[in-house]
Amino acid sequence: MCLIGDIGGTNARFALVEEGGYTPQHERTLACANYRSLVDAVLAYLDDVSQPMPEAASLAIATPVSNDRIVMTNHTWDLSVEETRKALGLKSLKVLNDYTALALALPYLGNNDYHQVGRGRAVEKQTMAVLGPGTGLGVSGAICAGDYWLPLQGEGGHIAYGPLNERETAVIDVIRQHHNFVSAESLVSGPGLVLLYESIAKCGGVNHALLSPDQVTDKALNGTDVSAAEAVAMFCGILGAIAGNLALTLGARGGVFVGGGIVPKLGEYFTRSSFRARFENNSRFGQYLAEIPTYVICSKYPALIGAAVAVKQQYSHLGISSVSH
Repeated sequence: MCLIGDIGGTNARFALVEEGGYTPQHERTLACANYRSLVDAVLAYLDDVSQPMPEAASLAIATPVSNDRIVMTNHTWDLSVEETRKALGLKSLKVLNDYTALALALPYLGNNDYHQVGRGRAVEKQTMAVLGPGTGLGVSGAICAGDYWLPLQGEGGHIAYGPLNERETAVIDVIRQHHNFVSAESLVSGPGLVLLYESIAKCGGVNHALLSPDQVTDKALNGTDVSAAEAVAMFCGILGAIAGNLALTLGARGGVFVGGGIVPKLGEYFTRSSFRARFENNSRFGQYLAEIPTYVICSKYPALIGAAVAVKQQYSHLGISSVSH
């Protein structure tokens, strides 16, 4: 067996997979805040599922992965890949970016793992893109390289975002009073949804409560807060614009997939939102974008599949690996 994990800013998802397989077993989700370190979380998981420590592990983490020292962008965990492997008694440990893992999983998703939003038809073996708002905004893509798919290792969630209409301009002007750089992630993420809500309320001179992302979403969907309703609507529109830019940048004629924890919870609301219209909104390349399908990933643990795929030999260059000698 191999231990696989998807470590986000809020939750750590773990499972076990048979060597050479891609079907997670004994899946569990743990709150990162409940554990002092990744090592503590792994030990708690294995204790919960009553399984011994395997010899190998492949972990996808929501942060840049470029050297042995891993400092999480949206959580306090700070770790060394080598020291973590030794502390867990593993023979091998691979760590890669979570959206690199999600990109790796795309070719292995079944028809029941996602649903289409809007029109368009995927072109076989053409580049696929993926992005997803959660605690942060993950971005990646997968390029067909003959017999296998090559995932991108980037940090596209931190690109600059410029408003595309007068209302966005007004709201982002409020945000700029306290943020000298407005990134895609600062708007399209859990904290970004809250920031939009608070800034919209300030624009209208409306008193607002201190809400969590889930509370903003709930108030928007049940129609009990006008500012929350506009925030979620603006969130979907901005995400559509960012997804359209990503599709153009990568030439993602194999489709654009939306993951993360926020969008699947919106359900039919997201399908009816301005997401798809904003995705296609381009004066010169609107028809090009109209032909590209967009999907929402509804699979519960897609990045775990990618973490399992990442141990294949052709992906030895991905992320950082530590092996005992």
